[in-house]
This record gives sequence, structure tokens and C-alpha cells, in this order.
Amino acid sequence: MERKVCIVGAGISGLLACKYALSKGYHPIVFESRSAVGGVWTQTVETTKLQTPKPLFQFSDYPWPSSLETLFPDKNQVIDYLRSYAKHFDLLKHVRFNTKVVSIKYEGPSHEEIQSWALWSGNGDPFGNMGKWTVNTQDLLNQSTQVMEVDFVILCVGRFSDLPNIPQFPSGEGPEVFQGKVMHSMDYSALDYGSARNLVGGKRVTVVGFQKSALDIAMECSIVNGVEHPCTVICRTPHWNVPDLFPWGIPITSLYLNRFSEFLLHKPGEGPLLSLLATLLSPLRWGISKFVEFDIMYRHPLKKFDMVPDHSFLQEVSSCKLSIVPEGFYDNVEKGSIILKRSPAFSFYKEGVKLDYSIKSTKPIKSDLVIFATGYKGDQKLKDIFESSEFKDYMFGSSNETLSLYRKCIHPRIPQLGVIGFSESLANLYTSEIRCRWLFELLDGKFKLPSIEEMEKDIIEWEKFMKRYSGKYYRGSCIGALHICYNDQLCIDMGLNPKRKDGFWAELFEPYGPMDYA
Repeated sequence: MERKVCIVGAGISGLLACKYALSKGYHPIVFESRSAVGGVWTQTVETTKLQTPKPLFQFSDYPWPSSLETLFPDKNQVIDYLRSYAKHFDLLKHVRFNTKVVSIKYEGPSHEEIQSWALWSGNGDPFGNMGKWTVNTQDLLNQSTQVMEVDFVILCVGRFSDLPNIPQFPSGEGPEVFQGKVMHSMDYSALDYGSARNLVGGKRVTVVGFQKSALDIAMECSIVNGVEHPCTVICRTPHWNVPDLFPWGIPITSLYLNRFSEFLLHKPGEGPLLSLLATLLSPLRWGISKFVEFDIMYRHPLKKFDMVPDHSFLQEVSSCKLSIVPEGFYDNVEKGSIILKRSPAFSFYKEGVKLDYSIKSTKPIKSDLVIFATGYKGDQKLKDIFESSEFKDYMFGSSNETLSLYRKCIHPRIPQLGVIGFSESLANLYTSEIRCRWLFELLDGKFKLPSIEEMEKDIIEWEKFMKRYSGKYYRGSCIGALHICYNDQLCIDMGLNPKRKDGFWAELFEPYGPMDYA
């Protein structure tokens, strides 16, 4: 029987889902609102580079070309790699470009009946036996619409695109009172490089944010304008942004991406022995975090500019907020072409922005252009794709809960649907690949899911872990600090040996990467 699989998005996760669908004999239909594959990589600022070392950011069956020697490829090199992968596996003919999925609707049993199920999709079969998904799409070139019925939907919409997060302001204190221009980093990134330089050239630019997009945009502005028109960066929450991935010369993967490092953490559903071990090793866990923090403070003048974070580096890793500072960023801060301002809040006035009055310097910042590098409303974007209000509530319950996905892929109470690439990791490509592999082994009947009750208990255990180690960023559902433990669970489900190294010491201390799961 021919099974139709709808994949929403042709970024990294969507391409992987398409490739694994074809390998299992399914007929995937990929909808992509942009005109090319690559997802967020199709719109980045000029100086953007890969944040993950190349060996950790590659397909297990399609490595980077040997001619590319750089450890951190730039935006164009990443796009070329993704397009080459799509062409190699003949994926492009399955992608409908410039086509937006407006909504999806489950046609089948009532929500009351679904609530009574003990097994996912009613009988434990990934395709169920009672329902289909109706997918409503719109061609963005001619505005025509189409309705399609499919057996399974895979959402690969990502967290960091399409729906910008704009801070809210009291009446009379927002962008409406400002005479200059206000935009989001999403719109800035959509500009061609020449237009972006012309936009900021000769202007007093203020960037709001202190993660990767904010740092890249501030760096570009400082290069264009120098000290004559310095770029001001308003930082509400400082982060442990690293100069590189070698604190004191030691690869950070040796500190956080091996099996031993995960013994230092309390794991979801752990037994008493592992719990005791994590408790006994807590001083070492603290020491490793401080080891990296001291390296960052030694190499970057954080204290001088009041940019020392209030949280630990472990929390930075556990919440997947780790960013590499652009080369020369703090040199430009010292020169004065970038000005750092730490403020928990700010407001607009006619000529620029005013910082929170509780901080030392309350002098207004005169600006011509304010750019919000304040992230995206990924949760809302994922929620909005469902027509059903019940499914919206299933996916995102209360504001103090994480995304309710078993193995970060399946919602126990939403049948015939998977989500890939939404929960974060430190190496998103290889995490999405093993998730796609797991999902299609499930669809192929190689293993069965536990009961809905058991899956929901597992989700709660992972939520406790996120809240314990990720702080206020727990809703990102980052698996960064337990990458191997998470992959172990997927391997065990698929009937694979989770231990992928040769020998006891290698298994304990060598970093894990994509090729370990090839």
C-alpha cells in the first residue's frame, strides 16, 4: 500500500526526513516556503560561520569534501554542502518550493476518543487505521491554494525563522515614538550584502541582543562605520560566548561531549547508583564549568564591560545557547567601534532608546536604526500550523512546560505525526539525522512505542532535567549536555548497540560525533 508522507520544510531536518523516507520506500512530498533548500542558512548575515566544528556537522553518509580545509565553514560553504547532499540523493524533485503549509487538520476519531487511547494512534501503529491528515497549502507565487490528504506528517519547521520575537513595550515607550527605523535581525539577514552595508553605513545603529545574530550584526556595523559611528549593543542577559572551542587549549568536546562528562549529571529516570555517582562528582562538574569560565574571562574583558553572566557555563551548554564570538569583536569594543550596554530593560524615545533607570548610566542612546536580534517565536509557529485547538494545547500546554515530545519526536496524543529538528542540541545536523533514522525505523515497524502513559512519564522526567540544568531556557528542550545518553535511547529502541567506540577508555573519554552512528 502506497503511503504518502508530508514533510513541512526543506532545511536540514526536512532533507534528512525526505532521504530516509525514500530509503524506506515511502513517497515523500516536501513543502518549502522558500525558493531553495537550506532553511535558516538561506538567510544569514555576511559574516556568519558554522558554530559547530565541521566533523560534528556533517551527514554520516555524505562527509564534507576533502578539499574544504576550514574547521568552521562560512554560510556559502554550508549552503553548497546542503545543496550537494540534496542533489546526490536526488531529493529536489520531491520538494515543492515557494509553497507554504497554511494548516494541517486530522480527519479521524474525535478528540474524546483520542483521549481514551492507551496506545499512540489508537493501536500503536504509526499510520493508525482510522485517520488521515489534510494539508492546506498555498503557492506563494500565484497565491493558489491546494488541499492534500496524507498518511503521515513530519514537521521540520525549526525554531529560528519566520516568526520574529519583538519585545513588548508600554504605550508611549515603544517603536511608535521613535523617529528612526526599527527592524528585526530576520529582515536584516534577508538583505543582500550590499544592501545591508548601505543600510547601516553612516548611521548610529543600536543592536538589541547578545547572542550569535546580535554579535554578527554588531561586528558588521563596526566594520562599515568604525569609531565615527559606533554600534551600541544592548545586552539584557550576558552569555558565556566563547572565543573558540579550545578553553586553555583543551577541546571543549573532551569536556562536554563524551560519556564520562554525562556521568556528572543527574539523568532523566536514573537509578540510585547513577544518582549517587552524579552527586559525588558534582564538585568536578562545578570545576569544569569554572575552568571554561576563567578561560573566557581571561581572553575577553567581560568584567571591564560588565558582561560577566550570572549563570554557569554548564547552563550555557545545557540550554544550547553556546556561541562563538566573531574574531576581533572585543578588539572593536576596546577601540570604541562597538559599545556594550548591559540593561535588563529599555524603552524608546524620539531620538533613540533609554536604558533602565536602575543601572549606573542612564544617558539616552541616540540612534538612527535599532535592530532586534531577539530570537523567534518558534513555539507559536509550531502551534499555529494545527487547525485543532486541542492539538495546539497538547503540543504546548502551560507556559511552564516543555514541548511534550517523546524522544523529542513524537507527541503521545497526536496521531500519525512527527516533529524533527525543533528540540535543540549542540550539533543539530547529526541530532536530526539520528532522529529521522529512529522515526523511519518506527514507521517501518522495526519497534513499537510504549503506552501513552509510559511515554508521558518519560517526557516529565526529561522536563525535570531541562528545568534543573537549563534554567529559564528549559523550554528549548536542549539535549546538549546529555547528547550521548539521548542517542543511547534511540539506539536501544532501534535494536542497535549504543556503545559505538572501540575499547573501554575510548568509550568513556572520546567525544561522540556523526560518524560514530554511520
